[in-house]
Amino acid sequence: MTFAFNLNLLLNKKAMKADVLLGLQWGDEGKGKIVDVLTPDYDIIARFQGGPNAGHTLEFNGIKHVLHTIPSGIFHPTAINIVGNGVVIDPVIFKKELDALTKLGVDFKSKLLISKRAHLILPTHRLIDAASEAAKGKNKIGSTLKGIGPTYMDKTGRNGLRIGDIETKEFKEKYDTLVEKHKQLLSFYNFDYNLQELEPTWFEAIESLKELQFVDTEHYLNTAMVSGKRVLAEGAQGSLLDIDFGSYPFVTSSNTICAGACNGLGIAPNKIGNVIGIFKAYCTRVGSGPFPTELEDEVGEKIRQIGREFGSTTGRPRRTGWLDIPALKYAVMVNGVTELMMMKADILSDFETIEVCTHYNFNGQVIDYLPYNIDPNYIKPITTTLKGWNKDLTAIENKNDLPNELMEYVRFIEKAVDTKISIVSVGPDRKQTIRM
Repeated sequence: MTFAFNLNLLLNKKAMKADVLLGLQWGDEGKGKIVDVLTPDYDIIARFQGGPNAGHTLEFNGIKHVLHTIPSGIFHPTAINIVGNGVVIDPVIFKKELDALTKLGVDFKSKLLISKRAHLILPTHRLIDAASEAAKGKNKIGSTLKGIGPTYMDKTGRNGLRIGDIETKEFKEKYDTLVEKHKQLLSFYNFDYNLQELEPTWFEAIESLKELQFVDTEHYLNTAMVSGKRVLAEGAQGSLLDIDFGSYPFVTSSNTICAGACNGLGIAPNKIGNVIGIFKAYCTRVGSGPFPTELEDEVGEKIRQIGREFGSTTGRPRRTGWLDIPALKYAVMVNGVTELMMMKADILSDFETIEVCTHYNFNGQVIDYLPYNIDPNYIKPITTTLKGWNKDLTAIENKNDLPNELMEYVRFIEKAVDTKISIVSVGPDRKQTIRM
């Protein structure tokens, strides 16, 4: 499938609008599954930010798949998948993803496009990430050590190496120049490394990337939308990890909110259509940072074990807690969410009662919004108790068979955030998805 760029076409015709799907919490909400479920409704799936720190998990036909950089529509035969300019790419991890797809017989070469403007993660970016995090000691921010932050720093510092540079004769020279800068930076840390061990694998992966299509994805997407193609922009991480609006400094290095789709794909704000917000029926967080509703007790551990709450990228145990309505309202607001999708309702089936945070006690004042400072020294959650459904949901296929207590939970959330829930997930498989 190809679209010729035609400026007159773009200026004179009304384009389709791109829908945006993103997480509303601290990531790990289940975006990969929902993109996979929704892909038949779209022609193009486009990742707009983040990098291999993402882990989008999909399950179907009894097999579990984890994608880190490649869009979650790759398993559908008709969808074009685009890695946008806002994404940072580690060629080594990308190659591993491609190798896994090859083993599954997925024809990705005809339907996977990479933006020439996407930045490359170098081996030295990962070394800088590890050295910087180690130097922080107890003040670690919980980096995945994938080199994401240093790569975005080079991007904003105008030092970065991009996918489009691979096609130029100056590529190796640009690489060497950037690596020398990185070596100078690494010299400030007491950190041992062996770059010679890392580079051969990296350059081998670069050769694999050359087999894919590098395109000006901003032209491709806008022309496709004018031509009537349906686009779904796929976000990574979650809104509360946004570099501007998340729980700074314990955030990721990119804009994870809806506005990031415009910058990360080259789509104008007035070309954004529906904004689909994904959230868990409870909350989780990986790594450091404030977490108002965190459960550091047997209840939190029970949620972790039932929900298999371990990072798909790092394997680290996720911190767990009850649903946080003020934080959810905040994410709905900054993203302009038009519909919600609730994941992992089945994980709460073993609870007689469920707590929900509805307000905060912020320095002695009761508030119902997410303030600037959510450090536990300043803020305490105020919760209300709802009756649990205490019923296995995993075999349910119709919304009319959902227990009344779960429907009450759904209505409670809808009223609290003034947004409808259109899907409730009752299991990890794509079939375990209830359309409301």
